Amino acid sequence: MKAFGDERIGSGERCLVVDLGACTGMDSTFMGTLAGMAARLSAQDGGMLQIADSGSRNRRSLEDLGLDFLMEIDPPTALWRGNVDSIRGKLAPPVRPSVPGSVQRAQHVLEAHQILSGANERNAQEFSNVLKMLENELALKERRRNSPEDQK
Repeated sequence: MKAFGDERIGSGERCLVVDLGACTGMDSTFMGTLAGMAARLSAQDGGMLQIADSGSRNRRSLEDLGLDFLMEIDPPTALWRGNVDSIRGKLAPPVRPSVPGSVQRAQHVLEAHQILSGANERNAQEFSNVLKMLENELALKERRRNSPEDQK
């Protein structure tokens, strides 16, 4: 999702809609990815991330982390309102990008949690230990990648 969002934002999209209708739950990395996309979009004049069909559990998860201030969750006046089923029927999966390596995955997970931590002070406290662990994990993966044995 991150690669797709980055590509669409890079090509000038100002509004992205993430449909959570089939999503039964979200982890912190996914929510941090959403928050990062929302921040990049809101930095553009009039840009926004909208969440469609969040469901009560996902809405609560986003609100608990204060992310409802970064994105519009089920906005009542969204252009797609009343047309969700029709739009879903026309969607096709994005072209699958290449699978990132372990270092790139670790970088993404760390970045997502840094974004969550930066959203508010409560998140900064809640994720401080997670950030330390992820930074250590990334450093270890980078050392392994750059070790002389891997250079052979």
